Amino acid sequence: MTLTRPVAFLVLAALAALIPLLGPSSALHGTGEAAAPGAGGTALLRTVLFAALCVPIGELFVNRLARSVPGTEEAADRPVVPRSWSPFAAAAGFVAALGLASVVATGNLGPDGLSDIDVGGLYASRDGKLALLEVNAFLVAGLCAVSRRPATQLWPLAAVVVAEALRAHPSTEHTPLTGSGLTLVHLTCAALWTGGLLHALRTLRPWHARYGTEAGAALLGLYARVAAVLLAAITATGVWSSLRRMPPETILEQLTATAYGRALLAKVLLVAAVAALALWARLRLRRAADPLTACAPARAEVVALGLAVAVSGLLTALPLPIRW
Repeated sequence: MTLTRPVAFLVLAALAALIPLLGPSSALHGTGEAAAPGAGGTALLRTVLFAALCVPIGELFVNRLARSVPGTEEAADRPVVPRSWSPFAAAAGFVAALGLASVVATGNLGPDGLSDIDVGGLYASRDGKLALLEVNAFLVAGLCAVSRRPATQLWPLAAVVVAEALRAHPSTEHTPLTGSGLTLVHLTCAALWTGGLLHALRTLRPWHARYGTEAGAALLGLYARVAAVLLAAITATGVWSSLRRMPPETILEQLTATAYGRALLAKVLLVAAVAALALWARLRLRRAADPLTACAPARAEVVALGLAVAVSGLLTALPLPIRW
């Protein structure tokens, strides 16, 4: 039992990595579009970066919720929580951001060696400066995570989210600030939802032995109420962003005829599955004799959310659809 969970996690992580690695060639097949060099590697790095955002943001979110559950106060009025994964996430995010910065430093062509990387050139472009900001922000977040005030990592993590929102919408785009604002809300809500559910399920294990079933059910209930709002915000910003890139009169055709549309359709289906699993978990939480039976669909929801994160990383490496 001790080895089952880590092995299952590694297997799922390996399967999820196949989506950004093999996804570009599959999505582009038959579309007549061409991917940028190293699209698979870029998509994988972006997936790791997104996951590295979800873990610490989710921990901070759920730990805040946990403090409001009655009967769980320990020393310094803080409930028991599992060991933080934030330092590991920050290290992974730093490596991913460094890899993405090296791609930007070679003109988005992908470096063949260290000699191809022009570090000084990063300061000369908007994308380069944003890439450097993300590298430094993850480094600071890691230092904050191992400090006496781990909550301070919220600020460098927020800087990464802002940098990603700005990177996704260059100044040459139509109304880039609107697009950046939508991405900012979308990415923040997705990180809270994905990372929050993961940490909530991890928290239930020590809570079950120490506080009993009621405290764990109360924590899941608090998370579920916020998650409903997060889902609404993710849906609204996702639809709006899609309509900005694919006008209503062309969206149905582009969902099957373009690589970006195909990946977006896969993400929509995954989010629909996540919503169904979340509803199932909430019904169990309210009506089952043992509310913690909601953990079964919630675990499946975490897996589906992980796949959605991988598809999101894939989307960033595919050519944007043409506004016909």
